Amino acid sequence: MALGVGAAITALVLSGCTPSSGGGGSTQGPVSQEDIDKAMTTPTKLTFWTWVPDIENEVKLFEEKYPAIDVTVENVGQGLPHYQKLRSAIEAGEGAPDVAQIEYQYIPSFVLPGSLLDLTPYGADDLSGDYVDWAWNQVSPDEEVWAIPQDVGPMGNLYREDILSKAGITEPPATYEEYATAAKAVKDATGSYISNLGATQAGQMIGLFWQAGVKPFGYDGKETVKIDVNSDGAKEVASYWTDLIQQDLISVDADFNDQWYQGLANGKYAGWLTAAWAPVFLQGTAENTSGLWRAAPLPQWKAGEEVSGNWGGSSDAVLASSKNPIAAYELAKFINNDEESAMKLATEQFLFPPQVSVLEDPAFVDQESEFYGGQQVNKLFSEISQTVDTDFQWLPFMDYVYSSYEETMGSVIADKGDIAAALDTWQDQLVKYAEDQGFTVE
Repeated sequence: MALGVGAAITALVLSGCTPSSGGGGSTQGPVSQEDIDKAMTTPTKLTFWTWVPDIENEVKLFEEKYPAIDVTVENVGQGLPHYQKLRSAIEAGEGAPDVAQIEYQYIPSFVLPGSLLDLTPYGADDLSGDYVDWAWNQVSPDEEVWAIPQDVGPMGNLYREDILSKAGITEPPATYEEYATAAKAVKDATGSYISNLGATQAGQMIGLFWQAGVKPFGYDGKETVKIDVNSDGAKEVASYWTDLIQQDLISVDADFNDQWYQGLANGKYAGWLTAAWAPVFLQGTAENTSGLWRAAPLPQWKAGEEVSGNWGGSSDAVLASSKNPIAAYELAKFINNDEESAMKLATEQFLFPPQVSVLEDPAFVDQESEFYGGQQVNKLFSEISQTVDTDFQWLPFMDYVYSSYEETMGSVIADKGDIAAALDTWQDQLVKYAEDQGFTVE
């Protein structure tokens, strides 16, 4: 989970990631069905690097369908260790897996040096309609398809109904103006913070930017990047949170540590603006508060809108170095596209699905959660998933983006300073880094 939200990401030197012509893998024509049939009946060994617990269950389904294919599943670490080992194996020219799990924001950094296989010739483009549009755009921002979506994190509002009720709030705030009013009412009446904005949590802030229509990053797949983290829209979002933080209505505790977990469990936080992976995570973190929580969409910047952002999620990509690209692609596809496998990921590993079929399946959306007072939380987030802006890009050096956020933005947020002003410093750092790496910055 920490990997999904970028909590463990720190600085990383991207060896070998200087700008190139972009794109990896094959320039071949479409793979024929005859080629596929031959590959899937030829004894083959594949290696799959993933951090998903018990994904061997889904792999077993694949091996039952294709008994000639033997898949070795390896968890080489989560967060930074996973990517370090993956890049090292790629650079060494040996030891890399056939298929690797990669978070959406890091796909461009593997596309840049040509490390990923373009899956279009293998039929991946035919899958585009099987996923919510914005998730598909994360793996296929242009003509190529670089991975198969596995899970996503559309954002919503988890809140303590009992604490808000004590403050006289009977409905979750529908707009950010209402949210600010509610934050003061909750603090005055109960002493709780209506939410926590993790001081060093870039994923959460970027997700809030995403919801607000801010486009902080852009990449043409080659040598040109767009960096606009201090746009007027970004500063409007930052100023909003600065105001609430400086009034001591929003806490800025570092998240995903023992103190923060305790805050969720003991009522220090009356809510959490978070992602679709969080409802299940929260159940394990604050088990003693079962029945007190509810879920709602994010507050909106304009009344009547229905817009969300995304925080987290990952995909399965085929390495360009794979000696068995057809079988590797079929594994990545099967894990995330086969009906039974996709449902297992959603209901057994509790990964929030990007697959339209799962998002519409009563077996998933009609589940009632006792922790959330019997609410159909999956249905709510399935609806929210349809409201995420499809046009959002990443830079090919998000490792540095996250580490610089922690050092620059994080310290300002922790000190309850001017977040909007800090965006200018962050902008300058990112632009300098990009230019030093040889990129052209728009």
